[in-house]
Amino acid sequence: MHATSLGQLWHEAITTEPLPPRLLVLGTALAALILVGWRRAWPVSRTAVTIAHEGGHALVALAVGRRLDGVRVHRSTAGLTVSAGNASGPGIVATAAAGYLSPPLLGLGAAALLASGHLVAALLFTLVLLAALTLMIRNAYGILVTVTVAAAVALVTWRGSSLLQGAFGYAMAWFLLLGGLRPVLELQRSRRRGRASRSDADQLAALTGVPGGVWVALFALVALGALAISGFWLMY
Repeated sequence: MHATSLGQLWHEAITTEPLPPRLLVLGTALAALILVGWRRAWPVSRTAVTIAHEGGHALVALAVGRRLDGVRVHRSTAGLTVSAGNASGPGIVATAAAGYLSPPLLGLGAAALLASGHLVAALLFTLVLLAALTLMIRNAYGILVTVTVAAAVALVTWRGSSLLQGAFGYAMAWFLLLGGLRPVLELQRSRRRGRASRSDADQLAALTGVPGGVWVALFALVALGALAISGFWLMY
């Protein structure tokens, strides 16, 4: 373990670093797959996906000029982002669509940075997003889990060895990519059983007239595309 000054950290963030061994890349992919695919791990690890999901809603809401009233992340791994503004139009559509799209697209962005040798930049960017989201959280549990994740990222970034940083960064990217796909599959299963009438896809259907199933297909296509592209970048 080593401590890193702000100056050193900035230098590392803008400097290209050697890529890690392929064994580390494969190992972190396997670890992420276990966290996403193992039935006992997923109820816990899913919270990190919810953070990314709700953060996407919040970020896009602000970007399109809506007033953000707050974000909540619950123990059940459910989340809620409330914003105010026009009840129709492209702004609310973009805000509603951002949730399921955010985890895989964040994973794609992290993979792009990692594949280009900017590991520390990927960690710092993650930390900035988590810090910003923490300011928007309006419930105690949501603040607790977001601060915990941010603290873990900060600890690895400032005091972690190069090996630990690499393992953490690649595991994070793989987890966002794989973890972004499973909720889409769960959404479709819930919709088929009639248990998701207020889902993002159904809200988008009401806003646009495009069937909810089409939106789910779009979410799945983006998640699969991000995984395929990122896998190519990270492995080759």
